[in-house]
Amino acid sequence: MTTLFTEDHEWLHIKGDVAVIGITNYAQEQLGDVVFLELPKVGRTLKKGEAAAVVESVKAASDVYAPITGEVVEVNEALTTEPSQINTDAAGSWLFKLRIADKAELDGLMDEAAYKAHTA
Repeated sequence: MTTLFTEDHEWLHIKGDVAVIGITNYAQEQLGDVVFLELPKVGRTLKKGEAAAVVESVKAASDVYAPITGEVVEVNEALTTEPSQINTDAAGSWLFKLRIADKAELDGLMDEAAYKAHTA
């Protein structure tokens, strides 16, 4: 499994032709206590850079952008009833899964070392 990161603080775990997507711990720390999530609908096709989900916290509401183009194949419904799971485990709390439309789009994303430098 390969893990990649975006400048907008999303992480992607690449498993074959599916990307599992969530927000980074850095993003979670900036948001504070997460109180609400709006996830994309299964079957929706997202274009790279398109707003895909909304994470609301006690501080602000923030869009989660599609880091690549693809079709939503699954969402993490458990987070809609317990969004605070993101605060306790942002790295393990995925939001949605995308079937990757164009693997070449992965080339523009960062590995962990580059992401750490980006947030330093």
